[in-house]
Amino acid sequence: MNTGNVNRTAEFISPDYVEVHNNVRHAVGLEGAKAHVPGVRDTYPDLHLTVERQIAEGDWVVTQVTARGSHQGSWMGIKPTGKMIEITAVNVDKVVDGRIVKHRGAANMPEPLMEIGAIQVVGP
Repeated sequence: MNTGNVNRTAEFISPDYVEVHNNVRHAVGLEGAKAHVPGVRDTYPDLHLTVERQIAEGDWVVTQVTARGSHQGSWMGIKPTGKMIEITAVNVDKVVDGRIVKHRGAANMPEPLMEIGAIQVVGP
């Protein structure tokens, strides 16, 4: 993701790759995973992901990651702001034969939306 180059994706993602969102499985496959990268890079061309921590046990890998980049393209219908965002996430991946076959994760989406002015905090 840091370079936007998808040429080595098959080394890390299984052709049978599945993402789980709200307990619903979505068959994404290798091609779907590859297709996701250009859209992210169009929105955040300088996006950089940093692995903060990683724990592996058996077939499962848990990764805490921080993503930082400037909002240069439309994101969820929000026009580019040029503002820097930071997203922290925890990913839980099942790995078989060295490739991810199943992915689920959670990210702090309210914070980056506040950073680009898409939502505002209302309080006392």
